[in-house]
Amino acid sequence: MSLQEITTIGDFVAKDFRTAAIFTKYGIDFCCKGQRTIDEVCTKKNINEANLLDELNAVMATKNDSGIDFNSWPLDLLIDYIEKTHHRFVEEKTPVILQFLDKLCSVHGSNHPELASHMKKEELILFPFVKEMINATTSHGTIGKPHFETVKNPIVAMMNEHEAEGERFRTISALTNNYTTPEDACDTYKATYALLQEFEQDLHKHIHLESNILFPKAKALEKFFSSEE
Repeated sequence: MSLQEITTIGDFVAKDFRTAAIFTKYGIDFCCKGQRTIDEVCTKKNINEANLLDELNAVMATKNDSGIDFNSWPLDLLIDYIEKTHHRFVEEKTPVILQFLDKLCSVHGSNHPELASHMKKEELILFPFVKEMINATTSHGTIGKPHFETVKNPIVAMMNEHEAEGERFRTISALTNNYTTPEDACDTYKATYALLQEFEQDLHKHIHLESNILFPKAKALEKFFSSEE
C-alpha cells in the first residue's frame, strides 16, 4: 500500500503502527473507529489537517528499525499472534484488575464476561474458517460454506463488540482523568490505574490488528473464493 492509497486512519496505522501514537496524541480513535478518513475526523474534532498529515508523514518517512509490519504477515500467523499475545494478555490481566477494583470500590468490582466471550467466538468460529481459507489457498482446494453464511456476519458482530469495549474504556479513562491518581493514592490505587491503562493500550492494538488488518483481508479472501465458483 503506497501513501497515495492510504485513505483511512486504519490504513495509516496498518501501514506503520508508529502513527498510532500520533492519533492517540490528538485523541483520535484508530482502532474501533479506524474506518474514518483524516478529513472526516479533523473536521469533527476541529484539528488542523495539514499539521496532522505533516506529523504522520514525518514519522512514516523515517526508517522503522523496531516496528513490526503486521500488514505483511500471513493471516494464519497474525491469528496465532493475536491469540497468543492479546487474548492471553486479557485472560491473565482481567482477574487481577477485577480483584484490585473490587478492593478499591465495590461499584467497579462487577465482572464483565463480554470480552472473554468475544475472544472465544473468534477462536472457535471466525479464526478457524479464516485458517481453512488460507489452507485451501495453499493447497488449491475448495472451502465449504460456513454455518454463518459469510465472514461478514461474525465480523459485523465483532466490530460492534469492539466498539462497545472501546466505549467502555473511553468512559473509564474519562472517569479516572486519563488514569491520573490523586496525591494521596495508596499503592493499590496506583497499581489499579496502571493496570487499567496497560489493558487499554493492549486493547487498542488488539482491536487495530483485527479491525484494520485481519477482518478486511478475511473478507477479501472470501471474495476471492466466491469469484472462483
